[in-house]
Amino acid sequence: MSRIGYQPINLPTGVEVTIDHSTVVISGPKGKLSLSIQPLIKVEIVGGKILVKRAKEDKQSKSLHGLTRALLNNMVVGVTEGWKKDLELVGIGYRAAATEDGITLNVGLSHPVNVKAPEGITFAVLENTKISVSGIDRNLVGQVAANLRAIKPPEVYKGKGIRYVGEYVRKKPGKAGKALGVAGGSAK
Repeated sequence: MSRIGYQPINLPTGVEVTIDHSTVVISGPKGKLSLSIQPLIKVEIVGGKILVKRAKEDKQSKSLHGLTRALLNNMVVGVTEGWKKDLELVGIGYRAAATEDGITLNVGLSHPVNVKAPEGITFAVLENTKISVSGIDRNLVGQVAANLRAIKPPEVYKGKGIRYVGEYVRKKPGKAGKALGVAGGSAK
C-alpha cells in the first residue's frame, strides 16, 4: 500500500498557499497555479507544510489522497523551479527553428509544421535538432511535449522522428532479402 498521501509537502521560502473551500492556490516566484480539491480530501497548512488528509477509508478516498498530494507537490516544484522536457529530432534534414510565438518543424513532411506555444509554455531551440519545452504546470509541459512528439514519432526501421532525449527506440531488422543482398530474398 502506498504511503505517498501521508508525506507532508515542505513549503520553500517565497511560496504562498491559499485554501478557499475546495480550491488550493499556490503562488511562487515563477507564477501561480490552482487545483480543485475533491470533497473526500482535506488540505491543511501546519507549520510551513501542506498536509493532505482523507475523510474515509474507502478505495476512492485512498486513491484521491495520494493523487492530491502528488499534484500539490508538483505545483510547489513548478512555481519554484519549473518543469522541462527535452526532445530531439533524428533524421537527415530534420530541423527546428524558433518563431515569435512558437516553433517551426521540418521533419520530412511535405510542408513545415508551425506549432504555437500555449499560454504558460516556452519553447527553446538548442542547436537545430534539440527542443526544450518548459513551464510551471507539469501536466501541460508533458502534454505539449507529447503533442510535439506525435507530429513525427520515431519509426522502427531507421529511428527517424521526434523523440525524448534519452528515449531508446528499438529498431526492427529489415527484410531478409535486403539483409542478404539477394534480389529474391533467399540465399542459394
